[in-house]
Amino acid sequence: MNKQELLKYTGSVQQVAYVRPVTYMEGRAGGMKAYEMKNGPLSCRILTDKCLDVGAVSYKGINLSFLSKPGLQGRAHYDTNGEEAVRSIMGGFFFTSGLENICAPCTIDGVDYPMHGRIRTTPAEHISADAYWEDDRYILKVSGEMREAALFGENLVLRREIRTELGGKSITVTDEFENEAYRDEPLMLLYHINLGYPFLDENTRLFIPTGKVTARDSDGEGHEAEYDRMDPPKENEPEYVFIHSIRPDAEGNVDVLAVNEPLGLGIKLSYNVKNLPYFMEWKSTAAGDYVIGLEPANSSVYGRPYHEKEGTVHRIAPFAKEKNVLTFTVLDGAEEIGAAIEEFKKR
Repeated sequence: MNKQELLKYTGSVQQVAYVRPVTYMEGRAGGMKAYEMKNGPLSCRILTDKCLDVGAVSYKGINLSFLSKPGLQGRAHYDTNGEEAVRSIMGGFFFTSGLENICAPCTIDGVDYPMHGRIRTTPAEHISADAYWEDDRYILKVSGEMREAALFGENLVLRREIRTELGGKSITVTDEFENEAYRDEPLMLLYHINLGYPFLDENTRLFIPTGKVTARDSDGEGHEAEYDRMDPPKENEPEYVFIHSIRPDAEGNVDVLAVNEPLGLGIKLSYNVKNLPYFMEWKSTAAGDYVIGLEPANSSVYGRPYHEKEGTVHRIAPFAKEKNVLTFTVLDGAEEIGAAIEEFKKR
């Protein structure tokens, strides 16, 4: 439907699409700022106080994302306090891990690196939000920048834009990283994408273009063959983490699918491996902690100590830039799910 046709049916276009600032008012989320983005049946919350990460996504009122037991919350004293960070990791549709460490906390040369790094709880600045017509296309976007910096230390900037278009079913995240320091700096990055109930249940299946699946540790050993399917919740079941050897197409592009055929919904994650050569899967069937995480990254799940030992810490030169584009597309109905699976099988 073009602009003139749509406006015949609406008073304000905000009946069907908008970007609105919101502020949470109670509990640990009290005072946290965000943007609510609605694109027809597709809705998401973008957390401006937490790295412009996407806190929640729903489609036609059905939740697609995971929210952990600590619940929705703003910045907390747990955030950068070693193992205590698990008390502030709320999941969300995705959160950004880095930029000097990912995964487990560690101490190197007397410097503490918190679990999943500091960037995930860094507030955005230079924030911009807009919704506008571009000919017959109605564009919605939010952008801003986050800085991870220290006196006599690093000075890394992440510039992020989140964009969608009315009539489409995709959310595109475009990230540009720049080192504004005068020395090479570590740049470790992992996109922690978290799928939750009711989209996630025992009917959910994954399609990952993997050549080899390796368990991170003994908890996952023996479960590698079931990496692509979800089980019903089990009480006190340990988490499984799998390391995938991703097989991109000739241009380095990757599509990962998660589909729930009885529910008639799927999600396609599309990205390029140029700056994200690693891919991990977090699978937790534990009752109360029921989630699958899809994790494209530029570093291993074993984190900073592993790469320091191997001499393979990813570094970015002074004033160099790196760019990533991740697109999340909702698959609605058997026809779209079937077409996506057939396309996956052809690669």
